Amino acid sequence: MKLNYKKISKMLAVVVVSSIGITACSTDFLDVTPPTEIPSSEVWGDGALSEGFVTGIYAGLQQGGFSEQMLASLSDEAVFTHTGRNINTVNEGSLSPSNLGWVDATYGWSQMYQYIRATNIAINNLPKATFTDQGLKDRLMGEALFLRAYYYQQLVRYYGAVPLISKVYELNEDYSVTRNTYDECIKFIIKDLDEAATLLEGKTLPKGRTNKVAALALKSRVLLYAASDLHDIPTAKTKSALISGYGNPEFLGYLSGDRKARWQAALDASKAALTAGNGGYMLNLTAPVSAAEGKKNYISISMGGGSKDKDVDASAASEIIFGKYFSPNLTSDNGRRHGLDNGPNGYHNWAGNTPLGLLVDDYEMMDGTKFSWTNPVHAAAPYVNRDPRFYASILYDAADWKPRDKISGNVDPANQIQTGAYDLLDGDGKLINRKGLDTRQSSIEDWNGSRTGYYQRKFIDPNPDIVENKDRQDIPWPFIRYTEVVFNAIEAYIELGQDAEALAWLNKIRFRAGMPAIKATGQALREAYRQEKRIEMAYEEQRYHDARRWMIAPSTLGRSLTYISVTGKFKSGKSMKEPYHYDKTVYDYSYVPVTEKAHENRTWVDKMYFRPFSRDEINRNASLKQNPGYDQ
Repeated sequence: MKLNYKKISKMLAVVVVSSIGITACSTDFLDVTPPTEIPSSEVWGDGALSEGFVTGIYAGLQQGGFSEQMLASLSDEAVFTHTGRNINTVNEGSLSPSNLGWVDATYGWSQMYQYIRATNIAINNLPKATFTDQGLKDRLMGEALFLRAYYYQQLVRYYGAVPLISKVYELNEDYSVTRNTYDECIKFIIKDLDEAATLLEGKTLPKGRTNKVAALALKSRVLLYAASDLHDIPTAKTKSALISGYGNPEFLGYLSGDRKARWQAALDASKAALTAGNGGYMLNLTAPVSAAEGKKNYISISMGGGSKDKDVDASAASEIIFGKYFSPNLTSDNGRRHGLDNGPNGYHNWAGNTPLGLLVDDYEMMDGTKFSWTNPVHAAAPYVNRDPRFYASILYDAADWKPRDKISGNVDPANQIQTGAYDLLDGDGKLINRKGLDTRQSSIEDWNGSRTGYYQRKFIDPNPDIVENKDRQDIPWPFIRYTEVVFNAIEAYIELGQDAEALAWLNKIRFRAGMPAIKATGQALREAYRQEKRIEMAYEEQRYHDARRWMIAPSTLGRSLTYISVTGKFKSGKSMKEPYHYDKTVYDYSYVPVTEKAHENRTWVDKMYFRPFSRDEINRNASLKQNPGYDQ
């Protein structure tokens, strides 16, 4: 198979260690500025140049999950506001090898193989490098092995099995490579991670680079996915006729074998990572914190130590095992404009990936009961007494937010989100109905407001001195955080029938949020765990993969979009002059959930369990032939 190596053959014939090295991770990196091109024969004779080379490979991580179009908008977490980005191609099930829809660079086929090639060059050259610092050689080899494993797991969890390349191809070679089986891919990735963990043992690295715990944590994720329904072919066939018709199901998962052993391997890997880790952030509680503390905890976790806001606990940075950090002096970093990309248009932001009502409605009440629109108390005040993580993650009508006058003028002294339509008296005392400042009919910007009536708060710095439209934030992206590994262990415990252990860990997470303990067992515990992970890991590139590997996508990712319609009508004898602010003594508020199909008519087609390979790649290699849904 020809993997387009000619297009990337120039890469790594020389080393370029300028901007990609700095933007890849943290400013703690060694700042090396060599000439633009250095012969490869010299790179492996100099420790600093070898380190610069490996630093450059981190560039494949891109902006982490802070792309303008987030993976959340391919799930039932969010919808992307702006048209013409080919996200609807994916969500409406019309993607094909000839029409891939939106593909992010963090898992794109050519991008991943480009950086896998880079790791292979490092892995093949470091053993014969002539510089004398063996500790540095070991550390760089560990980093390269981790990065190769990371990029391969990105390919495998989107596409299924892929060709495994470990040699360095040169120009004019035969690039034909057979697609490996799923089992072979998993074993290859795990071998790299085991070796990386050994080589990184005892090594202290700057934030933004990998480490031993990151290697163990990624191993936990890979083995958990491998044990899941989607990759156990006998189980998957009972849930999808399309998988039953797949000509080579060994590319998708395991045809047979001891599934219990796979769950045990996932549990063992998770426990090893938890033991090696630092304990995460506030996961040692024996009772729920207050609602106010729960909200603060989760704002702090999402800031990852990157905010200077006075109410954010910087020690929550301990949650991040492996993250992408941004350099304040690089204004071009798109990851630093996450608030601009997603903030309210009434603050002159772009409202990119706005939360769906489907997600909002899944946040429980403070007492642990489910929220329901059929409950008249809930429906009358849907944003009262909810899980504190809701207030740390979602901006909703009347939510307190930043000083609006720093960017939009003195039009909202209350500094509250306005996504409804409200009765008001104008300057002449005439009754009007005014659309809120953060709607798509806003008097500030009337073209890029939320379609859903909600905005993302998670990952947006609450520091009032940061004005997203002109400033940039420095919040890190968590590729892997400690709580993900805890969830991996919980899921494995449940699947192995060890409910008590699962509950103990699950309730530690809930106590940190201020939520009461869960007491379920069996299938009810499995459902409670899945609900908890949906809420805890919202917007963290977990839901899209979880819904697929659990094979619940038809009833989750395939649902129609739901929005909220908010109106405020004057109570009898009451009125308010402009500017508007939320006041339930003046207004009767109504909240009506709305199902919408015009912007995206979402559906689920089973071919979407795996991303399609491009038609060009399939034509080069018949072993990339996919399921009948894509092959037709």
